[in-house]
Amino acid sequence: MRIAVLFLLFCFTTRSVSAQEIDIIPKPQTLVQKSGTFTLTRATPIVAATQGERNIAALFNGYLKSFYGFTLPIVSKGSKGIILNTKTASNEGYNLEANNNGVKINGNSEAGTFYGVQTLIQLLPTRKATTLAIPSVSITDAPVVSYRGMMLDVGRHFFPVEYVKKYIDFLALHKINYFHWHLTEDQGWRIEIKKYPRLTSVGAWRDGTIIGRFPGTGNTYQRYGGFYTQAQVKEIVAYAAKRYITVIPEIEMPGHGSAAIAAYPELSCFPDKPTYDYFVKAGNKADYWAGSKTGKHVMQSWGVYDDIFCAGKEHTFKFLQDVLDEVLPLFPSKFVHIGGDEAPKNNWHTCPLCQKRMKENHLKDEHELQSYFIQRIEKYINAKGKVILGWDEILEGGLAPNAWVMSWRGEKGGIEAAKQHHNVIMSPTTYAYLDYQQAPKEDSVTISNNKGYLSIEKVYSWHLFPDALTSDEARYIKGGQANLWTEYITNPRKVEYMLFPRAAAVCETLWTPQSQKNYDDFSRRLATQKKRYDLWNINYYGKQSK
Repeated sequence: MRIAVLFLLFCFTTRSVSAQEIDIIPKPQTLVQKSGTFTLTRATPIVAATQGERNIAALFNGYLKSFYGFTLPIVSKGSKGIILNTKTASNEGYNLEANNNGVKINGNSEAGTFYGVQTLIQLLPTRKATTLAIPSVSITDAPVVSYRGMMLDVGRHFFPVEYVKKYIDFLALHKINYFHWHLTEDQGWRIEIKKYPRLTSVGAWRDGTIIGRFPGTGNTYQRYGGFYTQAQVKEIVAYAAKRYITVIPEIEMPGHGSAAIAAYPELSCFPDKPTYDYFVKAGNKADYWAGSKTGKHVMQSWGVYDDIFCAGKEHTFKFLQDVLDEVLPLFPSKFVHIGGDEAPKNNWHTCPLCQKRMKENHLKDEHELQSYFIQRIEKYINAKGKVILGWDEILEGGLAPNAWVMSWRGEKGGIEAAKQHHNVIMSPTTYAYLDYQQAPKEDSVTISNNKGYLSIEKVYSWHLFPDALTSDEARYIKGGQANLWTEYITNPRKVEYMLFPRAAAVCETLWTPQSQKNYDDFSRRLATQKKRYDLWNINYYGKQSK
């Protein structure tokens, strides 16, 4: 009887380990489960022959130390333990073989080896232990697209360096390879520019912030802000690179420039018109303004404002080129995001210098003036060996020749750009805006409480390649991105609450072929992923209090 009980207990334990440990997100291309397990202990070596492999091994050790309390010895040669083997191909695929004797990861590139290790992490138990049972599996995997992005807006609310690094860690664990860093906004300029010190001494700080959902219920009347030094930017970029993540900076133009204009009013079409006037015109309550009502100030509320960079002044272009001259060397990325969205043309329409510019360049309207603005900036950036990314408004008035389009207002802009044979990153509000609430009723303020909600089911239903495109046109869809705007996200725990678990649905959409996606299967695997989130102490939506 005792033997029978022990046998049943063994079977139950084996089945539980298998059910728990084979729940990989994003879903691999192929996964074959085999019998047996490999037991990882403190004595298990990591075989890493190259510098890149040693870096990956060190990151894996960092993970083990953080969540299990021990590390493994790293050796350059050996046939047992965890063996990392990187090929010279350029794609991000990998093969992982785990059996009773150990684990071998063959990466088609260093990035592929790294992603194999991220999968290995998901084969580990979801609870802290000193010996870790890894099920025997054979996995072959590669992503469906080359651009898999997530954005963090630090303009509306600022997040310190250490949390930006943690955000990058989250992306790496989900096999995301681009971090879009939204660095400038109406509500704050967040990157040091040495030639223009007032961008951070003035533009990085606002006198107050509206309380509650726009137009608010009051103002904090507290000075708020922060910025990243160039040294800190380099530190974050290097941190991301070790995790095979490319950081893309965004310097907004021609709209969303109130913070820069507060620092240097001459960038406005109307330098003498107070920011307060734009605040009130946009529908904010006059009493909810903090500080002086005269002069230019960093905007204290959310929304879209008429005070944009003046397209009629040569000084505007000189300023932006000077800024780019300092920004570009900090970021090895071939992409620079220049915004281009939500730029009202009212000031341009009444500005004599902008009208003069239009007449001299035979531009029929202000939309063509924006196209002139973007194309001029693009030429400058192209001359520096970089490519511009912009929100889909850059299509208006004619698209800059080499620009990549990030389609956010649904899929229409991306479809239009792909049909014109421009490269596209899909980022539609309908699926990819993780600042939208997650249920009909939320327990905190979000941007979309009165406009519906974005459930994880809806995120998972995202088809990256629109049916409106032919197979030839669909080739121009290079990837997708989810965005986290922070008007109503004031602290790291709220970041996590809005990001997870929907980030799991995003990463599977960007990694796994549509034909292999199945929400019921994903939901089953997500139950285990949530246990990992508990292990990582993530404040995800739906987390059960303990």
